[in-house]
Amino acid sequence: MFGRSGYRALPLGDFDRFQQSSFGFLGSQKGCLSPEPGGVGPGADAPESWPSCLCHGLISFLGFLLLLLTFPISGWFALKIVPTYERMIVFRLGRIRTPQGPGMVLLLPFIDSFQRVDLRTRAFNVPPCKLASKDGAVLSVGADVQFRIWDPVLSVMAVKDLNTAARMTAHNAMTKALLRRPLQEIQMEKLKIGDQLLLEINDVTRAWGLEVDRVELAVEAVLQPPQDGPAMSSLDSTLQQLALHLLGGSMNSAVGGTPSPGPVDTLEMISEVEPPASQAGAEAEPNPKKQPVAEGLLTALQPFLSEALVSQVGACYQFNVILPGGTQSVYFLDLTAGQGRVGHGAPDGIPDVVVEMAEADLQALLCRELRPLGAYMSGRLKVKGDLAVVMKLEAVLRALK
Repeated sequence: MFGRSGYRALPLGDFDRFQQSSFGFLGSQKGCLSPEPGGVGPGADAPESWPSCLCHGLISFLGFLLLLLTFPISGWFALKIVPTYERMIVFRLGRIRTPQGPGMVLLLPFIDSFQRVDLRTRAFNVPPCKLASKDGAVLSVGADVQFRIWDPVLSVMAVKDLNTAARMTAHNAMTKALLRRPLQEIQMEKLKIGDQLLLEINDVTRAWGLEVDRVELAVEAVLQPPQDGPAMSSLDSTLQQLALHLLGGSMNSAVGGTPSPGPVDTLEMISEVEPPASQAGAEAEPNPKKQPVAEGLLTALQPFLSEALVSQVGACYQFNVILPGGTQSVYFLDLTAGQGRVGHGAPDGIPDVVVEMAEADLQALLCRELRPLGAYMSGRLKVKGDLAVVMKLEAVLRALK
């Protein structure tokens, strides 16, 4: 039957294709006289030579003879019951036999060893782990995996610890699949991703006699949102449409709800960057040149300067502020004498520290939205001088409260 992912699962009764060994000490030993090409399982041994076959048959005969001589007692140890949902893999003198069961299985003492294989569907979970998606989001993701053994010989011969190997394979496949996808796709298409993981895991585990029936992703938590916000553009457009709708509604209510016979009111969008030619000449004369934001912010520091602040800081700062137009403006903050001074241009003496930052970062710093250490660690603040002196700006920011 085909699943959602297109993977064709093996029938549940497929393990019955194995030939059931005969009840006796020479069961599965016809390879001694007429060796079968290929053998059983991966890496099957070559047909035995005549001396080896003769020795194998002699030891098996002696083991069977010992079983007959001590049968009332040895029967409790030699006879094993195998239920329908299990198969028994028997190794006689180190050589694997065909799977035994269901029913009663006879084992020769001292020369037979066995291992039971459960054919029922089982499950394990991939513990939640921290993964980074394609868009930079950090999330905690786990998975629930259901599997069954369809070839008991391969499950014993191909891999030593089947559960650990399957768990590691599922974890690696989940990690590779989620690293190539953004957070929104992981949250919206968990079923599709689970089907793709099912195919990738089965490509590896089929050689181990194991088949995965179902993989279900479980997103535990989003530890860090995506770095790129694709939803912000749609949010901005929604807010713009809402603003236009409200503005249009207020204009309609201003006219008293009675439509005028003239033309319908329209909203004209005027670009602030390139004003219309009719208004450019009229607005050029009365509007003076706009003062930079950085100069106004630094000038506003003057009322907060004091002798106590000078004694606490005792340093001179030069601020090289990069304006939005790309030009650079120089300001100073002198806290070495008197009550301190702040102004435009370079300081009178040699500054203790030269700080370079953007105008927007300076505004965020003076508004206490950005800390000096955080700005330095993020690269938004460049320092020429002693970093400890720059950290003393915290005292200036505390004085602005």
